[in-house]
Amino acid sequence: MDKDRLIAFTDAILAIIMTILVLELKEPETLSLQGLWALKGSYSAYTLSFFWLGTMWIGLHNEWQDVKKISIPVIWYSLSILFFSSLFPYVTKIVSNHFDDSFAQGLYGVIVVLTTLSNILLSDSLVKANAENEVLRRKISFRKRWLTIDLLIKGIGFIIAITVYPTAMMISVLLVAVFLALPAHMKEVEHL
Repeated sequence: MDKDRLIAFTDAILAIIMTILVLELKEPETLSLQGLWALKGSYSAYTLSFFWLGTMWIGLHNEWQDVKKISIPVIWYSLSILFFSSLFPYVTKIVSNHFDDSFAQGLYGVIVVLTTLSNILLSDSLVKANAENEVLRRKISFRKRWLTIDLLIKGIGFIIAITVYPTAMMISVLLVAVFLALPAHMKEVEHL
């Protein structure tokens, strides 16, 4: 398999997953601002999930620009990312229906963390498959540093969510997106 086929497959699956997210949104009981406001938890969970997946897609896109070869582990780690990502509509719906519930937020956090871990493992497998590619190695080294910090922040959010403050999971994902992922992607674009 060549890299373009795997990229096209990944893009297609992520697009489907992101589309399914919107299908899970409930309609307001009354068509009014008050009716929409009553669903703020649902809209928050949808928005965060959509942009989290979108940010991950941007990161994968930036990472794959310098990939020349793929290997069997690259394919399997890509599939694991897609597997965990495919659970986002499900866990987003659970969080939407139980926004202030520690189990719901913890379940969402587990999927976020497993997807991020799969992403880190994919990065490692890409470096191994492209061992002679110094540009890719440097790019992935930079990306892995911020993914490690990302994982630490989400881990702290998870612990707080399941013990003290349920919405800490969503807040940690939002903080990572705004203060870590977006600036990191901007820095990646500057180096292209």
